[in-house]
Amino acid sequence: MDEPAAELTDPRDEIARLEARIEALAAKIEGCRKFILASRVALALGGLVLTATMVGAIAPDGAGLTAAIVAVLGGFVLLGSNSSTAREAADEMAAAEAQRAALIGSIELQVVGRATLH
Repeated sequence: MDEPAAELTDPRDEIARLEARIEALAAKIEGCRKFILASRVALALGGLVLTATMVGAIAPDGAGLTAAIVAVLGGFVLLGSNSSTAREAADEMAAAEAQRAALIGSIELQVVGRATLH
């Protein structure tokens, strides 16, 4: 009874759990990528409206300027937050993949013979 609990579990169960975790992290990274794209679009559009207003191409409007400033600031916040979240998820995914590879390497695999068809 001195064995750690991790050694008592079946490696195949742990591999399945790690694969589910890897899939969840991949979905999280994909969601972050979508938000990163949206934040870049918000930054570009907000910056474009602000620049057009300063140049005089668009008449100054309080609501339009406010929306442009909110888009720029919100874009920076979303970009930074989702970039760091995606980076952390990628690091976690790499660690989970390394664990999975180590577990797969520790399993004694059996060679299955080929069946002959008659």
